[in-house]
Amino acid sequence: MYHLAAERIKRLAKAGNETLLHGGNKGLEKEGLRILRNGTLATSPHPTAWGSALTHPYITTDYSEALTEVVTPTYNAAEDLQQSLDDLHRFLYANLPKRELLWAASMPCAVGDDQAIPIANYGTSNIGQMKHIYRVGLDYRYGRRMQAIAGVHFNYSLPMDFWSEYQKEEEDTGLLQDFIDGQYFGLIRNFHRLGWLMPLLFGNSPAVCKSFLAGRTTRFKAFDSGTHYLPFATSLRMSDIGYKNKNQSALNISYDNVDAYVNSLRAAIETPYPEYEAIGIKDGDSYMQLNTNTLQIENEYYSFVRPKRMTNPAEKPSVALRDRGVEYVEIRALDVNAFEPTGVNLQQLRFMEAFTIFCLLEDSPPISGPEQQLIQYNELTVALRGREPGLYLQQFKHGAKLLQTWAKEILDGVEVVCNALDKDQSEPKFSDALKHQRKCLENLDLLPSAQLLSAMRETKLPFAKLVLSLSEKHEVYFRDLELDPNKTESLRQLAAKSILQQAELESRDDINLEEYLSRYFDAD
Repeated sequence: MYHLAAERIKRLAKAGNETLLHGGNKGLEKEGLRILRNGTLATSPHPTAWGSALTHPYITTDYSEALTEVVTPTYNAAEDLQQSLDDLHRFLYANLPKRELLWAASMPCAVGDDQAIPIANYGTSNIGQMKHIYRVGLDYRYGRRMQAIAGVHFNYSLPMDFWSEYQKEEEDTGLLQDFIDGQYFGLIRNFHRLGWLMPLLFGNSPAVCKSFLAGRTTRFKAFDSGTHYLPFATSLRMSDIGYKNKNQSALNISYDNVDAYVNSLRAAIETPYPEYEAIGIKDGDSYMQLNTNTLQIENEYYSFVRPKRMTNPAEKPSVALRDRGVEYVEIRALDVNAFEPTGVNLQQLRFMEAFTIFCLLEDSPPISGPEQQLIQYNELTVALRGREPGLYLQQFKHGAKLLQTWAKEILDGVEVVCNALDKDQSEPKFSDALKHQRKCLENLDLLPSAQLLSAMRETKLPFAKLVLSLSEKHEVYFRDLELDPNKTESLRQLAAKSILQQAELESRDDINLEEYLSRYFDAD
C-alpha cells in the first residue's frame, strides 16, 4: 500500500546518499509527578537543589509545581539520548527529599480534588508571572486533573546534510528552508493520519485511579474498588478524558504549509470564546487567564505533533515559525512507560525515528475536512478500544479496514526505512525494534497497555498501588548507582546558575506585567 517512501530511498541509495538518513537530532521531554510515599501528590515546592524551573535548561515543571519535566539536550544516537535521560533522573533522585518519589505512570496518582494539584510557580518576573497565569487559565478552562497527566515528547529533525541532497533528488529548485518546511508539514500530516499507531504500540494507560474520574464513571468498568478501566483501551491519556478536549475539537488548524498553520493558529488565539469571556480576565487584581480567546497562547492547542522552531526571549512560537521556518517536530503521542525507569526504552526511540522518517518520505496530500473527521475517529477509537478483537478503522476514500491489517501495512512501509538506517551499522538495531513491534501486533497481549492490566491482575493490586510499587522499584534503580561526579558537579552548577538567572530576570524588569502582556500579544 505504501510505496513512495521505498522509491525515494532507492533514489537516495542510487546517488550514494542513503546513509544521510543516519544521525538525526533526537531529544526528549519527559514528565513525571512528584508524590509522597503514601501515593498522594506532593505539594512541596520544586526542589531548590534542582535549580529554577523558569531558567534551568534541563529540569523544569509543566503544569503543576509537582509535575517535573526533564528536557534532554539533542543527540544523534538513541543510546546517548537514553543515557542523558538516565543521568538526569539520577540527579533528580540524588536531590529529592527521601519522603518523595517520581510517579511511574502517565495518569495521575490519587487526587482528592482539583485544588490539591498545585499550579507551577515561576517567580515574580513578568515572564514567570505570565507562565503562571497561563496555567491558572488552564485550570478555569479544563480543570487541573487533565493538566496533571504526564507524557513523553520525542523531538526530531533530519540532519542538515540530508536536506540539500534530498532537495536535489526531488528536483526542487526553490529556497532550501521553503523545501524543508514543506517536507516537515508533509511529515506532520502523515503523522496525523497514521499516528494512531503510537497509542496502539506504546500506550500504557488503559486504567485510572477512581479519583481521577471524579464521578464520571458511566462508560468505564470497575477493575476493583479503586480502579476504573476499559478492557481494550491503550491510552486513556490520549482519549477524551485526557488530552482530547471538546472545546478544541472545532478548531480548524491547517497543516497545509507554514503560513496556513500560523494563520489558523493565530486566528484561534485572537478569536473570543463565549465560555471564556464569561470567566473574565481578572478577579480584582488577580489574573484568571491571559485572555478570553479560544486559545490563550499557541501551546494551549493539544496535538499529536507540532512543528517547532527555537524561540528568542519573549518571542511567540508562531512568529519564530513564520520568520525562520520549521527546525524540528515535537511528537507528543507517547505515554510514560510505567515499566521503564526513565519512562521510555531504546526500542521505542528507534522505532519512533524510523516511523517519523517514513511519515516524511511517504506521499502526504493536504488533509480535507472529511479526512480530518476520520483522523479524529481513528485516534479516539484506538485510545479507547485499540486491542478490541476485529476492530476496524476508517481509511479516507477507502472505507473500513481491519486495524491489524492496516498496522501491518504501515510496518511494511517502515521496514524499508529501518533497512536504510541499519546500513553500514554493526547491528540491525532498527530492524530489531521493528521486529518487536511486529510480534506485539501479532499478539496484542504483549502491548504495554495489556501488560499493565495483566500486572494488576497477577499482583491483585489496584492501579494506584501497582504504580506506586513500580515507582519504588525505579527509585532503587536510580539510587543504587550514583551519577558520575563530573556530571553531578556540572548539573549542580547549572542549578545554581539558573537560580541566579531567575533573580536577574526579576531585577531587570522595567515595565509592569500589564504592559509586558500587551507588548507580547501585540508583537508581530
